[in-house]
Amino acid sequence: MSEESGPRAIAFFDVDNTLLRGASLYHVGVGAWRMRFISLADILSFGWNQTRFLTVGETGVDIARLRVRAMEIVTGHTRDELVTLSHDIFDSRLIQRLWPETVAVAHAHLKAGREVWLVTATAQEVADVIAERLSLTGALGTQLDSVDGIFTGRLLDGICHGSRKADVARDLAATRRIDLAHCWAYSDSHNDIPLLELVGNPVAVNPDTILRRYALARGWPIMHMKLAQIKAAKTTAARASKKR
Repeated sequence: MSEESGPRAIAFFDVDNTLLRGASLYHVGVGAWRMRFISLADILSFGWNQTRFLTVGETGVDIARLRVRAMEIVTGHTRDELVTLSHDIFDSRLIQRLWPETVAVAHAHLKAGREVWLVTATAQEVADVIAERLSLTGALGTQLDSVDGIFTGRLLDGICHGSRKADVARDLAATRRIDLAHCWAYSDSHNDIPLLELVGNPVAVNPDTILRRYALARGWPIMHMKLAQIKAAKTTAARASKKR
């Protein structure tokens, strides 16, 4: 990391449809099915919701309910099992779905001396693996309750979604004594408007209809990626994964 020339800052990145195409929870579901955590009926349900998510975004899916269901699939399993599953998911599914432009922006922030944190509704363990494999600073995700290392199926402090993302980002910045006016945030969803408004440099990435209107009205930068660029992501992500 180079010496930073300006004030200390953090760049916060949403994951689903911002850092990667689609819903990470769907890929958690696929991995869980392969490891026989869940049934074929479960994975078909995940697949249907993934299709709708890609087509119309969060507004067309009961995303909160789906995310809770995704967290529940690890009930009775251990933290180590989820971490192992997460590495497998990254190698087999996520690496080829990363948006190369967003990954490049994240790494540019790191090169400029800024911290880069993922802020996502996915499980903390999954988020940690994505951040680690992309050589980012860290991740803020949904905390799963566990007893003696075994997940109970309950969530701690609810899903890291909507205004909750703004809360955890604010807490992190306060802990690090970083002025949010110097920070960045990237997201595709209008549900993350609280997070975007929290920082001095909000950026809409592949925005849904509501966020696009909101961003245009406020003059926020908008990033658009094309599906053809997914292939280019394999090279970028493969290089990052070699640093594991």
